Amino acid sequence: MTTESPRTITGHAATNWALKHMPLTAQAVAESAPLLAGKSLAMCLHVEPKTAALVALLARAGMRITLTGSPGTTHDDAADALRALGVTVHSKRADSEADHAENIRWVLESDPDLTLDNGADLTTALLTGGVSPHYLGGTEETTTGGLRLRAGATQPVKPVVVINDSYLKLLVENEFGVGQSVVQGFMNATNLMVPGMNAAVIGYGPCGKGVADTLARLGARVSVADLDPMRMLQAVMNGHRVGSVTEVLAGAQLVFTATGHEGVLGAGELAALADGAVLAGVGHFAWEIDRAALAAVTTGTTEYGDPARRTGYTLEDGREIVILEQGRMINLTAANGNPIQAMDLGLTLQVRSLAAVCAGGLAAGVQAVPADIEHRIATDLVALLSR
Repeated sequence: MTTESPRTITGHAATNWALKHMPLTAQAVAESAPLLAGKSLAMCLHVEPKTAALVALLARAGMRITLTGSPGTTHDDAADALRALGVTVHSKRADSEADHAENIRWVLESDPDLTLDNGADLTTALLTGGVSPHYLGGTEETTTGGLRLRAGATQPVKPVVVINDSYLKLLVENEFGVGQSVVQGFMNATNLMVPGMNAAVIGYGPCGKGVADTLARLGARVSVADLDPMRMLQAVMNGHRVGSVTEVLAGAQLVFTATGHEGVLGAGELAALADGAVLAGVGHFAWEIDRAALAAVTTGTTEYGDPARRTGYTLEDGREIVILEQGRMINLTAANGNPIQAMDLGLTLQVRSLAAVCAGGLAAGVQAVPADIEHRIATDLVALLSR
């Protein structure tokens, strides 16, 4: 296979650096261009250099792209670089949740042929508003988004491929990429040492496993909680302590929530936290901490440094807990997201899945990445890493 990436497409140095290390994505776009050229793509994906590299490649291949991101994760300089290429971008780092909802509406004004979504906000809004006759289908990046779509009252009448259902992505990007980037974001946000610290990871799916294992490799003493006994067994076999959520929280100095589910840390869990515990979010949405339960026991707050970077909550009993970046994804808010090579794999899955949607033959509805795409990309990645 060809493994050369374009060295520059934009005038943005960080995007060009990402491009230099994204050969699989560049190859996928080049090979898929005949299917993708001329199509209108509505995107909701974190606007940062690796996303900008993908968008620049797709735009050069002839796609018309309208893009938004998520609150708190947009790199404004990357967004400006894409606007300079003629891409329509509705996203700023300072966007609120209300701004995000408005951005979704603006993106769907493009009347897309295809969607590329992250968390299902875009696809859900599209399904609610009615699908155009020329809409072909799309992709969803996250497990959270896949769960939302499968549970939705209105099911897609066109194929929607859930990228995070790919074993290849779970292995390479989630387990290894997320583990590295989350811990890097935590260290950037706190300047605290990891070795010797008591850390709790709530959720031992691929992302939680990556975080727990990375923390342990750096010398933290890690405890894990998960509802799945198979995952708990895996955690034990990997050397971690396990217990219920309240049990692992009791002695934790660092807490990482990686379940993807809403309200995992409620009143009982908040009561179990140690004084001074520092909490970081790993999941797509900042909803794993029950905000109503937290507000009910909070008597005051303290900002340590940048607003919302490190917020201390003083509780009724005198304990203080610190939440980083309002519980948003710490690897994107305090670091540069997943490593470039891991995202190269994930974005290649996106491109080849969109091409499969355009080619036809996929069943309607929410589904996993086709096996032949996974096998092709795995083969290419082995060849690339074995050079």
